[in-house]
Amino acid sequence: MTVIAFDTLAFVEELKASGFDDAQAKGMVGALKKVQDAQMQELSTKADLRELEYRIIIRLGGLMIAGFGILAAIVKMH
Repeated sequence: MTVIAFDTLAFVEELKASGFDDAQAKGMVGALKKVQDAQMQELSTKADLRELEYRIIIRLGGLMIAGFGILAAIVKMH
């Protein structure tokens, strides 16, 4: 998973240099970190995608077997 480094101290200093007071700058950084953390929890990893792929393959395989079974039963009836 890609991790983006974020220098919160440098960001606070940049905000303060732009006219924010200390509390405002720290509040902005805190809000940004919360958003970043929430987005990181929603990311899928390669392992997540691989597991999903295997589950789809297994489910499709089961459906194919069931379909062939039904088809064989229909052909046998005629």
